[in-house]
Amino acid sequence: MKPLRPLKPHTEPRTGAQARPDTLRSPPLVADLGLLLLRLAVGLILAGHGAQKLFGIFGGHGLAATGKGFAALGYRPGEFFACLAGVSELLGGLGLAVGLLTPLAAAALIGVMINAMATSASQGLWAMTGGIEYPLTIAVVALAVAATGPGRFALDRPFRWGHGGLGSAAFALVAGGVGAAIVLAL
Repeated sequence: MKPLRPLKPHTEPRTGAQARPDTLRSPPLVADLGLLLLRLAVGLILAGHGAQKLFGIFGGHGLAATGKGFAALGYRPGEFFACLAGVSELLGGLGLAVGLLTPLAAAALIGVMINAMATSASQGLWAMTGGIEYPLTIAVVALAVAATGPGRFALDRPFRWGHGGLGSAAFALVAGGVGAAIVLAL
């Protein structure tokens, strides 16, 4: 029987199927730039949408008129729920845009979008007929950002939740769902 030789360290980089999960590299710069673009576009649009409700800017009607619209949808008192939706959109959108408290920002947006879907579910999928297309898309984007993490160009980067993952996504989905359920039950 031949004696065993000690194994030499592997000096070539591992590729493809040989790579170990613990040696994964950070995503390329362009992926983080794409994520930044997505966060800024969706986050700032939602923040503007919240500002329309709260302050009547960007062509919005302001809190009193938006409250009447919410009351017509069955949310009473309408002005309270309009304010809650506006604050959630404003702060959730800004948080998503700058990557700050990303799972919480995503939860705020998911909660508002679940309520929007609940009020328009009878209209079907497409926005053209008043359906859930827009709020569904926003909720999925917010959940995806919570799952992937906000990327390297985010204020959350130094924190544990700033890297995304199943825990961040689950928190965003559960917290948003519970918040929406409470509002819908009132």
